[in-house]
Amino acid sequence: MRLEEILQGLDPEQQEAVTSIRGPVSVIAGAGTGKTRVITHRIAYAIEAGVTDQSKTLALTFTARAAGEMRARLRSLGVPNVSARTFHSAALKQLMYFWPYSFGGAFPKLLTSKAGFMSEAMGRSDTFLAPGATTLRELASEIEWAKAGEFGAEMYQEAAIAASRTLRIPNGKSDRENFAEIAKVYDAYETLKRQERVIDFEDVLLLTVGMLEEDRPVRERIRDQYRYFTVDEYQDVSPLQQRLLNLWLGNRNDICVVGDAAQTIYSFAGATSNFLLGFKGRFPEAKIIHLTRGYRSTPEIIQMANRVLSQSESHGDQKLVSMNTHGENFELEKYSSPASEAVKVVERIAQLDRKKISVAILSRTNQQLDLFERELRAQGIESQLKSTERFFDRVDVRDAMKVIRSASVIPDDENWLRDLESVLRPFGDADYIRALKTLAADMHADGAPTMRTFLRELEERADQNNPPPLPGVVLSTLHAAKGLEWDHVFLVGVNDGTLPLNSESNSLEEERRLFYVGLTRAKRQVHLSTSGEPSPFLKPFLIN
Repeated sequence: MRLEEILQGLDPEQQEAVTSIRGPVSVIAGAGTGKTRVITHRIAYAIEAGVTDQSKTLALTFTARAAGEMRARLRSLGVPNVSARTFHSAALKQLMYFWPYSFGGAFPKLLTSKAGFMSEAMGRSDTFLAPGATTLRELASEIEWAKAGEFGAEMYQEAAIAASRTLRIPNGKSDRENFAEIAKVYDAYETLKRQERVIDFEDVLLLTVGMLEEDRPVRERIRDQYRYFTVDEYQDVSPLQQRLLNLWLGNRNDICVVGDAAQTIYSFAGATSNFLLGFKGRFPEAKIIHLTRGYRSTPEIIQMANRVLSQSESHGDQKLVSMNTHGENFELEKYSSPASEAVKVVERIAQLDRKKISVAILSRTNQQLDLFERELRAQGIESQLKSTERFFDRVDVRDAMKVIRSASVIPDDENWLRDLESVLRPFGDADYIRALKTLAADMHADGAPTMRTFLRELEERADQNNPPPLPGVVLSTLHAAKGLEWDHVFLVGVNDGTLPLNSESNSLEEERRLFYVGLTRAKRQVHLSTSGEPSPFLKPFLIN
């Protein structure tokens, strides 16, 4: 693809970002301003211009879904061999490859769930904490936060107090008392993992950092492998991830970071926007480019989002401008109870033409979604609860992939999509089959040459638990909805005490950003509802 073709259809600010192919570069990209397009076009432009090579380029993001989308777009731009991975995926690949050289012996087992080991650790640590589901969730979150901030068990309690961490452990004890108990369990958990020769996902980053810091030959080989870096969602990096990035980068400056401090919603997990905001301080020569033209949402939605952000202490001067035609104004409904809210919201969804539009119900917590899922089922409306069952662990999905794998030996044929339809016909029209067919059709339209190319994409997605989108109304928490978009978004349970969940000053700002992220997931219309005391975030929109 020629350089001028890569620039086609980009606005002036996007073109500036794409053609700034020598680092350091920071792109401040507001919600819906086309950041993934800019990232992929910039990488393609740099490769076409001879600044870097596909094999030397590493694009980092925070979710397997985003990495998969990035690979698909890069493939359509004629650069299919760029590594687009999450931080954990990139680190795990390096750690597994170099383990025999740096550590010796067999690679340890990777722990996919902490629950069992934490329950055992609680039994060993003489703690008053009871192993209920809520307590185990809080424990996992605290250990993950501590490791992201590089706090060992002996440092955890002091660090948690200093960070004003808040807990939701239902035992009547103060947070300070629970911090001390969590530190005991954390220490026992780490000891148990060492005894069982098991590592968790946070260990993957910690061990990779240790390997690169201590093993110079390995560090030099990896730095020779990757010399051109792009980091998506840079506002979400943790201190540990930044330390790893520094080791990958070395003393070079060919790095482009893309992010938006107004969408920092993972501080509870150790993320911080300080690295994005302080990029110019680290690289005084850095070029800073702002993307403010919104292509996702209508002017009505952008106006709402700007009003929410204007109340923020740190982002009040940031404004997006919608490039779309005007649409419907927001809807705001007040209900007497969560049950009546679920009934009325589903009734409203039933009025929409869901064959032509996408719909999502977003809430602050997973628990809020239960009523809506039951009501959708009762009304016979197809739905999917995001981040529940692992798509590629389903027996029927594995069977479909076996059939595709057998059929992919067919010689290269531009009509492979037709052949795939025939191969999948015995599986009927289940939601997972429609998801596979839709992904295949998108790849075929993007120029994927063979069924084997499609199979490789499925296998990569299976490795990273990155399923194709399923049909139906999506039910998701606001956190899980980050980076996604739908035509109609129903923000439900926008109640004081739920959103914001915590009204302390630091938490309030993050909760406001979370509400902002929810609003900006919508393309055509936002539907707001409350079933209690309305959230203070709704005050600008309440009609007396």
